[in-house]
Amino acid sequence: MNIPRHLSAVLRVVPAAGFILLSACATTAPPQRFHTFFLPPAPAPAAAAEALPVAPVLLTDLYANDVPSLGASLPVIARPTDTEFLIKRADDRYAAGKRAVQEGRIAEARREFNRAIEILLMAPEETPDRVRVEQRLEEMVESVYRYDTGELGASQAENVVSYDKRPLDEILELTFPIDPTLRNKVRDQIQATTSQLPLRESDAVVSFINFFSSPRGKKILEAGLKRSGRYKAMIERALAAEGVPQELIFVAQAESGFLPRAVSNKLCVGVWQFAKFRGEEYGLQVTPSMDLRMDPEQATRAAAHHLHDLYDHLGDWNLAMAAYNCGPLCIDRAVQRTGYADFWMLRRLGVLPQETANYVPAILAMIIVSKNAKDYGLEEVTPDPPMEFDSVELEASTNLSLAAAAVDRPVSELRELNPAVLKNVAPAGYRLHVPKGTADQLEEAFAVIPASRRDSWRVLRMESGDTAASLARRSGVGVDAILASNRDGLPEAGQFVAIPASYSGEQVATKRKPATAKSIVAPRKKPSVAASIVSPKKAPAHKPSAVAQKIGVKEPAHRTPGA
Repeated sequence: MNIPRHLSAVLRVVPAAGFILLSACATTAPPQRFHTFFLPPAPAPAAAAEALPVAPVLLTDLYANDVPSLGASLPVIARPTDTEFLIKRADDRYAAGKRAVQEGRIAEARREFNRAIEILLMAPEETPDRVRVEQRLEEMVESVYRYDTGELGASQAENVVSYDKRPLDEILELTFPIDPTLRNKVRDQIQATTSQLPLRESDAVVSFINFFSSPRGKKILEAGLKRSGRYKAMIERALAAEGVPQELIFVAQAESGFLPRAVSNKLCVGVWQFAKFRGEEYGLQVTPSMDLRMDPEQATRAAAHHLHDLYDHLGDWNLAMAAYNCGPLCIDRAVQRTGYADFWMLRRLGVLPQETANYVPAILAMIIVSKNAKDYGLEEVTPDPPMEFDSVELEASTNLSLAAAAVDRPVSELRELNPAVLKNVAPAGYRLHVPKGTADQLEEAFAVIPASRRDSWRVLRMESGDTAASLARRSGVGVDAILASNRDGLPEAGQFVAIPASYSGEQVATKRKPATAKSIVAPRKKPSVAASIVSPKKAPAHKPSAVAQKIGVKEPAHRTPGA
């Protein structure tokens, strides 16, 4: 009988396996007659054992190092708390408002900011971690207030500089009563106080200590001590570099209360109250677009240098401080008239201006009171955090709105960092201060905006899926103009794209022809005067926002227009 070819091949390869299989089946079923017909004779037991292959050992832990333990290693994803969810909702609306600001949609920005604040305002009193909600609300109101006084148009008219009144202008012309009980106290405090300046317990000093102990004087001193935190470290470095006493920081306290835009009735300006001619002697340039007397850092270096020069000229720190107030020529004439090179003797002889006669005692009184803060109830005054920033030297005139969009901060924050900039456009050569760690973002924006257009053009961040058409809708600028101003093509998501149109409400000083795609300048529409975010009408700069009034948030110091 012929065996089929395929079956014969199988039988030749695995005779032993077939035997085992059939044998196993034979133990449970009756024998079949075709077994002996198809299969060859069974081998001897010994031969069968030698022919059988050894069964392989199954490795049960073959992938033990590759497969994670699902029971122990999966991260546990915590469910957001009600507080986190609430803050996230508010932050999303706030982010939408910031985007609307950068795209020039002012009315929408107001709506989004209002929604963000309302979400936090409407949080139930029983909300867990209520303190965190209130902290975020305070931060958001402060930030929205900055946008409100900048991009949203609730502040003074553009290119109009606001000044602060010098705190001690009226006080230095007055005399104050002397508290007899203070004299011994002051004497003991002077003996226990370390100072590089000579301190003195005189009637004038004690009378000013009495004034700074009164509610009115204490308020002035507290405000200055609080603001000093912004510049204290920087001033101390500048004074040390000139080798002059550290206590001379109180000259700035007396001159301006550390207000960068303080102006006196004699038109002296800045933290150190430089007259225009004196400031220019020490490199503080004044132009229609900037006044470096109001740059705290540059003015501090100039003041430290000037005080050092005055001491070298007069040989006495009290006379140097007096000369800082009335000028070295005034002191020279007083010394020549009397023959006394001593401030206290000149004061007693009445040959000094009234303000100068009170100026030095007022500074010494501030030093004594501040160095003995606990005795005068000032130990709880918390200085403001130091102002930290990076500086970028401008290659060309640059709009503050462009810089603000690049670093994702309100324009008002950049104005606060750059009080010396008098208009919305900072001039070429100016060292622009930006928040710490954001200089690279500004340089990134500059890379896509031609230097000649940085006073007017805008930037936007590309978003995933953005096209020239979507950018045109977002910015209100024609597709052709956008493509023409980005000649290397649109960038990737997350990068800046140039928008050839000015920021909403901006009026660039340099006049240009109406925009066309050919000239890469888009037509500028006259901005509508929309309502303030917190008020139905445009609010004056000196009034706080209604939201801030509602929740009692303390806002930045108000400014009074100066002469």
